[in-house]
Amino acid sequence: MKRTSPLVLILLAIAGGGIGYLVDHLLTIGGRATFSPSTLLPVLLLLLAAAVLALAWPVRRSVRGHARIDPFRAMRAATLARASSLLGAIVTGFGAGLSAFLLSRPVGPQVGSIVAMTVLVASSLVLVVAALVAEQFCTLPKDPDDRQPDDPAGAAGD
Repeated sequence: MKRTSPLVLILLAIAGGGIGYLVDHLLTIGGRATFSPSTLLPVLLLLLAAAVLALAWPVRRSVRGHARIDPFRAMRAATLARASSLLGAIVTGFGAGLSAFLLSRPVGPQVGSIVAMTVLVASSLVLVVAALVAEQFCTLPKDPDDRQPDDPAGAAGD
């Protein structure tokens, strides 16, 4: 399994930002109040970040040779870490898009809305970082016996 590409995370954040901006714009055009995320969402994102790290820690110990772990459990931890980083990037962009829309309006937003958006973006960034660290925990070290087919050192040794 390849590690999550920073380009994918950036593209998802940009897409999430566009969607967040568009949602608030469409709500405003329709005469409704702008979208404000629940105060529980950042807490849930931080709990998810802690859970991802907690699930990846035994895999890290196994990779370093301290304990044995089921390979399926390691794959689940790596998959959860990757999914969490993607989710965190989308939510980061979404929160930034909501904030950009609120700050672009001629009428100043309420302080509570800006604080809610800032906390949402910060907690989703924490999730992205925690997920990338957990993904690093689940990465196997390079084996010196593994050579690529086009590696000249592998062909010379045969």
